[in-house]
Amino acid sequence: MDPVTTGHLLGGKVVYRQFSTGNRTGLEPVLMAAFVPARPGQTVMEGGCGAGAGLLCLSNRVPRLTGIGLEHDGATAALARHNFMLNHRHDLRVHRATLPALPDDPLLSGPGVRRIDHAFANPPWHDQESSASPHSQRDLARRLPTGALGGWVRALAAQLRHHGTLTLALPCSLLAACCTAMERAQLGRIRVLPFWPRAGQAARIMLVQGRANSRAGSEMLPGLVLHEPDGRFTPQARAILEQGMPLMP
Repeated sequence: MDPVTTGHLLGGKVVYRQFSTGNRTGLEPVLMAAFVPARPGQTVMEGGCGAGAGLLCLSNRVPRLTGIGLEHDGATAALARHNFMLNHRHDLRVHRATLPALPDDPLLSGPGVRRIDHAFANPPWHDQESSASPHSQRDLARRLPTGALGGWVRALAAQLRHHGTLTLALPCSLLAACCTAMERAQLGRIRVLPFWPRAGQAARIMLVQGRANSRAGSEMLPGLVLHEPDGRFTPQARAILEQGMPLMP
């Protein structure tokens, strides 16, 4: 395995190891985990889980979760398993898989049987026309083939129980494509939560959440300003990123 660094998430509540080079974990998995409306004892799934940051943060906030992560890169999947063991999250596991294909797992059902209460993902953001990264792991995490977002949405949504949710972290430029993909996958009550780098600046990233078989209309939720003018996190952002508070009550 390539060299790793050891750090922490949620203000030290989670021990987290990631590769020294390649794709490094940003804010998105932590913010996603704060938005997933999971309850104790439910079952969750993360597509493209990387080294496990999202599942670790969510299971820290919500006790007794069963979780499965899907990760394309074998070395990164192995590191996620290591992180789960390191944090004593024995109800979390990871499979090497490339969405929209799903692995053989008891939690992932065949037609007519759905066991996942909530799914979430931080898909690659850049299309195949963008410049490739020389580092293979970073390139896998950054570039998504044309039309693949819809495939991710369909695959993850197909595993959801009635009124289960799918949450995606995406750049705001993909809002229209994401909403279209969710509607085609029979997800309703689409909720959008934007993040502003600083007050008065345009939002760059957002969370989009759809609910299976819901007929409710879409909502634009109050967003979150991430940074003060001097670059420090705002108190509201620190509550999410360091204290592990949920984004919505």
